[in-house]
Amino acid sequence: MRKKYGDLTQVPEEEFQAEVERQKALVERDRELVLQLGGLHVIGTERHEARRIDNQLRGRAGRQGDPGSSRFYVSLEDEIIRNFGGQSLQNLMDKLGFDEDYPLEHRAITKAIENAQVKVEGYNFDVRKRVLEFDNVVNKQREVIYEQRATVLEAETLRPEIERMFQERFHELVSAYLEPADYEQEPDPQGLYQAVRMILPLPPDVNASRWAEMSPQEVEEELWAIFQELYNRREEEFGPELMRDVERQLMLDVVDHLWIHHLTALDALRTGIGLRAFGQQDPLVAFKRDAYDLFQQLIRQIEDQVIFRFFRVQPVRVMQAAQPREMRMIHGDGSAGQRAGGKRKKKKKRRRKRKKVTAGR
Repeated sequence: MRKKYGDLTQVPEEEFQAEVERQKALVERDRELVLQLGGLHVIGTERHEARRIDNQLRGRAGRQGDPGSSRFYVSLEDEIIRNFGGQSLQNLMDKLGFDEDYPLEHRAITKAIENAQVKVEGYNFDVRKRVLEFDNVVNKQREVIYEQRATVLEAETLRPEIERMFQERFHELVSAYLEPADYEQEPDPQGLYQAVRMILPLPPDVNASRWAEMSPQEVEEELWAIFQELYNRREEEFGPELMRDVERQLMLDVVDHLWIHHLTALDALRTGIGLRAFGQQDPLVAFKRDAYDLFQQLIRQIEDQVIFRFFRVQPVRVMQAAQPREMRMIHGDGSAGQRAGGKRKKKKKRRRKRKKVTAGR
């Protein structure tokens, strides 16, 4: 019908129904023939690791009460037999002197195969459960990063978050260089000056010798005042709307770039984490601990990159390409064309004269 009409929607209703009835009659005739022969017989060449697959094959032989049968053939060299008791059965056959092609049919063998399938199913279940537990560790970290990314996209301004990062970093640097934990170590204003210059453009009148005469609290307050002044000046230069875009694009770029590297590091960690079992360690516990450490490093790297790049980033203004000039032909009185044509004719005449002179010589 498709060859005749091309589109089945163009087939007349009466002709379509007649074809449907004819196909039904053919199917019924084939069904009666199969029933007369005893129904569908399924032959399995091996037993699957999962009993569910074998039961599905058996179910094909007796659909909706139709007669049918099934038979499975198993070899002692099949993987499921070799892994679970195949060698003991092979030794028994060797002792009794059975031939390799001798068929064995016994309930004990069938029961042994089913027990092997139960063991394999349990093993596969444990493997899937273990994989899910490893995936949950990564999913929890993914939820935190995606939540942070959604906050960046939906927030009207990211200035409070950036201010928090800088304020915490100022406190860490001042404490590390001017209030060292080791009492034998002296304060290092010059080291603090060099470290702050990496993240904040300092005015010319601010130097290390000046900080040496100030308390750590005063130095931290001065750094905060310089930061606020530079931030306000930068916002006035770019404008509030462009400044919000700069903040958002910077945060997104840093988070996306570092998150990709973090996933790569987690894959590498997961590849070799199974070797921890040789050291009497639970690989899952070890993976959770190491993945947590990597995630803390990721959060730290995100803040480091935002702080380092904030006062270095510059918005790029996209210049519109110049429109190509349209070339137009200006038609005049044709004198220019005539002159050009006249010059060409004169050149041709000169060339002809030269040829004549040369021929005369």
